[in-house]
Amino acid sequence: MTTYESEIKTISSSEEMVFGILSDLNNLSKLKDIPVANEKIKDLQFDADSCSFGVEGMGRIGFRIIDREPFKTIKLESEQSPVKVNIWVQLKQVADNETRMKLTLKAELPAMIKMMVGNKLQDGVNAIAELLSKSLSESLKK
Repeated sequence: MTTYESEIKTISSSEEMVFGILSDLNNLSKLKDIPVANEKIKDLQFDADSCSFGVEGMGRIGFRIIDREPFKTIKLESEQSPVKVNIWVQLKQVADNETRMKLTLKAELPAMIKMMVGNKLQDGVNAIAELLSKSLSESLKK
C-alpha cells in the first residue's frame, strides 16, 4: 500500500469536540456548499457511518467508518472503489483549546496509476486536512 500523509493542522478546539463532529459523517454535509468541492465532486451523500460522492471522470466512491477510538482516531475504508483505500484521522490535544489533526491515506495502487495520480493524492490529502481544520476551527468558535 502507498501512504500519503497530510501536514499536521491545528484546530482551535478540544479533541473531544473535534472527534464528536468528525466521528458522525452527517456533520460533513456542510462541505456541500464549499465551491472548491463542487467543481469535481458531485452528489455528496452522508449518514452517520458512511459517505459517498461522484468524482468527475472516476464514478462513484464511498467510505465507511470501520473504527472509532474516542477522541484519538477515526478509521475509514473505501466502498464502491476500484482500489482499496483506508483513511485515518488522528487527533491529539496539545492545549485546552488546541487540537492537532493529521490525515493518512493508504491505497493499493498499481505502479502506473501511482505514477499518474500520486502527486494529486498527496495534494488532495493536504487540501482536505486544510479544509477540515479551517471549517472546524470556525464552526467550533460559534
